[in-house]
Amino acid sequence: MKIVVCITGASGVIYGIRLLEELKKERIETHLVISTIAKDIIEYETEYTVDNVKSIANFNYEEKDLNAIINSGSFKFDATIIIPTSMKTLSAISNGYADNSITRVADVTLKERRTLIIVPRETPLRTIHLENMLTISKEGGIILPAMPGFYHKPQNIDEQINFILGKILDILNIDNNLFNKWKQ
Repeated sequence: MKIVVCITGASGVIYGIRLLEELKKERIETHLVISTIAKDIIEYETEYTVDNVKSIANFNYEEKDLNAIINSGSFKFDATIIIPTSMKTLSAISNGYADNSITRVADVTLKERRTLIIVPRETPLRTIHLENMLTISKEGGIILPAMPGFYHKPQNIDEQINFILGKILDILNIDNNLFNKWKQ
């Protein structure tokens, strides 16, 4: 399996970092793009450095590199996950504005009918945010907001993060035990 992971400039970059770690444990090939703003947020919100995060992925690309292999429909990959997704990135994807590697790989993912998972991280949401999500959903993208559940009775923030990561891995049909599934 080959997965493209994009980390954009929204709070919650730890979701993207932890996703990379989980995919690495599963020996899944990862292709990473970190936006310029996300690089600042990584340093601000986490104990990781940008170089630490890059070292987790198998391949790295710069946000402005439109010649990157991931931006071609002929490059075969299974899914793209944009985690977290800023509202700027969401808007660009929704409107087909593929001016960087993140929005271009999302465009390729949708046009090639591959799995696109968008993890928006914003609150509250404006009507335009919701409309942009609806547009992407109508094209086959999956909107998976960073909204952890509580039925598994999380004891700490890691368990809340794992809930979201488990949901992503479930969509990708990757077995995981990151959270206790709903039981009656």
